[in-house]
Amino acid sequence: MARTVAHVIVEALEELGVRHVFGVVGDALNPLTDAIRTTEGLEWVGCRHEEAAAFAAGAQSQLSGTLGVCMGTVGPGSVHLLNGLYDAAKSRAPVLAICGQVPLAEIGSDYFQEVDNDLLFRDVAVYRATLTSPDQMPRLLESAVRAAVTQGGVAVLTVPGDLGDQVPSDDRSPRFALDRAVTRPDDPALVRAAELLNGASRVTLLVGQGARGARAEVMAAAELLAAPMVLTLKAKEGFEDDNPFQVGQTGLIGNPAAVHALDSGEALLMLGTDFPYREWYPEDVKVVQVDAREDHLGRRTPVDVGLAGDVGATLRALLPLLDAVPDRAHLDGARDRFARWQEGQRGLADPGHERRLTGKLRAALDNRDHEIRPEALAAAVDAHAADDAVFTSDTGMATVWLSRFVTMRGDRRLIGSYNLGSMANAMPQALGAQLWAPDRQIVALCGDGGLSMLLGDLMTVKTYRLPVKLVVFDNRRLGMVKLEQEQMGLPEFGTELDNPDFAAVATALGLTGIRVTDPAELDDAVRRAFDTPGPVLLDVLTNPEEVAVPGRPTVSQGWGFARAKIKELLPGHEG
Repeated sequence: MARTVAHVIVEALEELGVRHVFGVVGDALNPLTDAIRTTEGLEWVGCRHEEAAAFAAGAQSQLSGTLGVCMGTVGPGSVHLLNGLYDAAKSRAPVLAICGQVPLAEIGSDYFQEVDNDLLFRDVAVYRATLTSPDQMPRLLESAVRAAVTQGGVAVLTVPGDLGDQVPSDDRSPRFALDRAVTRPDDPALVRAAELLNGASRVTLLVGQGARGARAEVMAAAELLAAPMVLTLKAKEGFEDDNPFQVGQTGLIGNPAAVHALDSGEALLMLGTDFPYREWYPEDVKVVQVDAREDHLGRRTPVDVGLAGDVGATLRALLPLLDAVPDRAHLDGARDRFARWQEGQRGLADPGHERRLTGKLRAALDNRDHEIRPEALAAAVDAHAADDAVFTSDTGMATVWLSRFVTMRGDRRLIGSYNLGSMANAMPQALGAQLWAPDRQIVALCGDGGLSMLLGDLMTVKTYRLPVKLVVFDNRRLGMVKLEQEQMGLPEFGTELDNPDFAAVATALGLTGIRVTDPAELDDAVRRAFDTPGPVLLDVLTNPEEVAVPGRPTVSQGWGFARAKIKELLPGHEG
């Protein structure tokens, strides 16, 4: 049988090891979805919204390190992919999006549902092309896949509806050259970096996701330099567990120990991180940065020595040039501060924390007796989740509580929309994660606003019988926005959510729904959710007034919060 354009694409995906294609069926995709239907080893996953499909494909790509694939049909179907594809692009996840288009002869005529995909995806894609002849296959497919994998980004291949069934004249199978080079800087640059680091008595490491494949080398550098290790959120996976150097995160989700470790150092060694918040970098320090991408060097903070190369290969060449630091006071001081902060956080995670308060403060908090502390929920999740669980988290307060109370011990994995900062990512990313690892526990820490935004894909969870555990921080608020408003001295406005009983919604859809309103029932409910076979939605009513104090709180933030509370208590007050 002659191999059509659709069969060339689908057979190539199967050869590349792609196991799932996410999307919503539609007219221009019919040749492709039919080819998937008849191909063993490749499964079509029909989502309820293309945005969820793109998030799921990006999640699989991030977890597997290989190509994720999603599809959207003509016009709106492709437009709906865009947000999830932006998340993949910002996460540098290789994703191939195959998009439908109007019939070839109608392109440019403002045909029904026609959208210029090459223009639409211009900013998000490292490669985009529209197939205009079957004889462009398999060359365009090879170029698209190669660009996505080697550049770590999104490739968009648009296929008009009348070309999928046509037969290319070249019947060869696609060939992909996908090996990536491992590089390190030249010796003179390494010598300059070593001289700078050897001249500093207090060195701090800032470690990001780009260093996760070089744990042994990073740990050796920390030991040699007696350096505390500040982790970005993405570096929790790989560096948080069994690490006598790490002092947690900096930034708004961070802690005072990490901030002090950065601010008190003489030199900063950045390893595989593009941490974007410039105001949290230390001033008046010497900086060495190692990153695989040259365009990342120095773009967040001024850099004295920039080393373009793989973190592992670079450190293997740099370590022999470094002198051991005998004085461990900088490291020990940071670790002591971190331990004290962690002890305080454990107190906050105690469900009975507020019941220990007395006097006027206790009276003021009486109305919160039955509101569950989000810290307690996150700590319970950490205690009962499997040591090889895969976590996803929604942007906002759910990620704050995860960063502080869920540890990446054992073989745990972590993904989220940590660069794009999109809402509604945790549940669809959990779909992709569960299909990627059907025998592992997948835990999605969902905000109530995020979950409700793509609530329809709970039906995808049911349809494919995915045993994901959806933990909802149900504070009836857009919590991070509320906090941002109050820190600016503004009263809360527009953030309140009129939520349904999410557990009842889940039950109506055929999932197990568990609702928790009493702190005394929290621990047992979390345990029961994780022990229950199949998909479970755990809806926990948490305290909307809980505040996450940043690692370096400012007077202006505190004053703004006080002013906001006055305005909220006295609605007519405008001071």
